[in-house]
Amino acid sequence: MEYRNLGKAGVKVSKVCLGAAFRGQEDEKVCIEVVQRALDLGCNFIDTALYGGGRSEQVVGKAIKGRREDVVLTTKIFGTLGNSPNHVGLSRVNLMRGIEASLQRLQTDYVDLYLLHSFDPVTPLEETLGALDDIVRQGKARYVGCSNFPPWKIVEALWISQRERLASFACIQNQYNLLNRWEMEPELMPICRQFGLGIMTYSPLAIGLLSGRFRRGQEPPPGTPWSTDELRGMSPGKYNFAEAMTERVDTIVQTLIDIGAQHGKTPAQVAIAWILDHDEISAPILGADEPAHVDEICAGLDWSLAPEERALLDEVSEVKGPRKYA
Repeated sequence: MEYRNLGKAGVKVSKVCLGAAFRGQEDEKVCIEVVQRALDLGCNFIDTALYGGGRSEQVVGKAIKGRREDVVLTTKIFGTLGNSPNHVGLSRVNLMRGIEASLQRLQTDYVDLYLLHSFDPVTPLEETLGALDDIVRQGKARYVGCSNFPPWKIVEALWISQRERLASFACIQNQYNLLNRWEMEPELMPICRQFGLGIMTYSPLAIGLLSGRFRRGQEPPPGTPWSTDELRGMSPGKYNFAEAMTERVDTIVQTLIDIGAQHGKTPAQVAIAWILDHDEISAPILGADEPAHVDEICAGLDWSLAPEERALLDEVSEVKGPRKYA
């Protein structure tokens, strides 16, 4: 397994991160096996949050018991368990409550990376960043960062942290894949390059659309998120399969299939290789619901795209028009 620095931070992470939401796996024993299989294969980077009402964190806590020092553990905060108006958002009260609850579920004294899960337009950034700084000073988090923040709010947060001498963002987490380049490339990547922020990317396979299992004009395989014909998570808005699997998307899928066939790689492995070919990316987050999924992910990490293959994927995934990377 290859390891990379998380941006300019000294901590080293595997070049893929295991996403531990486990939305497609109800058997806790299998979930634990997935985490342990990833660790056995050298993946030291695990991402969790309040998924499943805290189930994800609980499973991860059980899975890493006895191996905590080998793991770079990430969790996120926005909502916490409870029904009051103060159980949502990035206020000091919610952040302090959230970190304590996460640590209890994870059965650990600290997390390595604590991310703000979404931007809060109500709470002043100064309050949020001050609370994060206290969490770091208390030893409950080693690094902090944000997910799904507007680019200008990331820059503002960095400026506030420098001005007030607070713990500063080390990493961001955003969606990035061949179908959704516009969110990252125009502004976020340059910001991260300039300020030395690591980048974790989620949905690298666009909720499976880039796996090769889905083709235009065909019914989506049963038991997949797209088989309900309605799905949230593709940015922007709400899509069903027919709307999502456009001619452009199908061309990208066919290109992944063609490149993979030349190297004995799956379309998913090729799509991940394209993400890893960007120097700005620290690690894509890959969800796995079975140990075999972990094996497939890791089997493609010893290979990289040729320059002409990267150029071809860039070309077929580019959108012409006013929003170049839409």
